[in-house]
Amino acid sequence: MSQDLLQTGTNELEIIIFTVGKETFAMNVMKVREIIQPIPVTSVPNSHPHVEGLIRLRDEVLSLVDLYKVLGELRAEEATEDKFIVGELNRMKVAFRVEKVSNIHRISWSDIEKPTDLSQGLEGLVTGVVKVDDKLILLLDFEKIVVDINPETGIHPRQIEGLENKNRSTKKLVIAEDSVMLRKLLHDTLTAAGYEKLTFFENGEEAFAYLNHEKEEGTLFDNVDLVITDVEMPQMDGLHLTKKIKQDEVMGNVPVVIFSSLITKDLYFQGESVGADGQISKPEIAQLVKLIDELLHV
Repeated sequence: MSQDLLQTGTNELEIIIFTVGKETFAMNVMKVREIIQPIPVTSVPNSHPHVEGLIRLRDEVLSLVDLYKVLGELRAEEATEDKFIVGELNRMKVAFRVEKVSNIHRISWSDIEKPTDLSQGLEGLVTGVVKVDDKLILLLDFEKIVVDINPETGIHPRQIEGLENKNRSTKKLVIAEDSVMLRKLLHDTLTAAGYEKLTFFENGEEAFAYLNHEKEEGTLFDNVDLVITDVEMPQMDGLHLTKKIKQDEVMGNVPVVIFSSLITKDLYFQGESVGADGQISKPEIAQLVKLIDELLHV
């Protein structure tokens, strides 16, 4: 994948397409570290039912998540094309068992639709739906899959215990995050930290429309002190949102913080290239609060 794909905030992404049972799914290539043939798996007693066991990949030991079990799909006895997708999210590497891996497609976030009622039957595990070669592809929420298995890898209000007590209640934050689960966790955690005036949007397009409206009304700096954005979102991703904000003479004065599972050492340059004022990797919510405090001089 070309390293400059998201560097310039083009609102594009590349997805790797794979099947599990009868369904076709996709994963953002930015999360994929490698795809390997199945290797020996060591079972772990009393582990989560979705965890098949542990694998040793060179010098690393990784958990192997069985997407057949996660998605409630049956594995055919004659299935011989299984692959392990090694992903990195929230600064953690995890392997996922899938069936057949087909190819990589470049698409626009604007082509991704919100999940339908049908796909929501997957317990909120689908973040978007896109049509590729006349076939509907479901984008999976791999962060939720991992958090459902191990809640300690997610965001918790207790993570902010010990933070300095400050008056944060007057500051107004705009947050773009497509995950229902993460919107709730961010709401609960930021409120517990004292940031009570929160305005949430499901994607960058809705957030930018709000910011633009406030600018035209002359109330931008009355109602917005800082923007927090995820990267992966349907319609408009967080890098494109950040770029549009920072290229605007007025909106560019509003601090923007990227809060994403894609903030790794290798990908940090992307946020810098679009002008982000700060970047924090999920689920480091305490670091996010400290950065907001710093940018807003709280």
